[in-house]
Amino acid sequence: MKNQKIIMKIVKYIDSILKYTNNVDYAEFKNNSMMVEACIFNLSQIGELVNKLDNEYMTGHPEIPWFKMRGLRNRIVHDYEGVNLNLIWEIIDIDIKVLRGQLLKLID
Repeated sequence: MKNQKIIMKIVKYIDSILKYTNNVDYAEFKNNSMMVEACIFNLSQIGELVNKLDNEYMTGHPEIPWFKMRGLRNRIVHDYEGVNLNLIWEIIDIDIKVLRGQLLKLID
């Protein structure tokens, strides 16, 4: 149950990112500091929540990039000034939609 609640919270953060970036291209994204900061915050929160999942749960779902999510959080938190906006945009534009679909399958 704990893991399910965490997954639902992660999906909510993903939904926020998708809402902020709906119909936005990279040029608009990188020039909108509030959007960038909001998305980076949500991505870091996702990584933080992954840290709260049970290891057995993550091991049972190897199709989810748990360690990449956690790793992105660490990069954001420990090197905010060095965050690669191209990478962040690629994650938002491509990866996060796939991740959302994968996570929704885990919710009972």
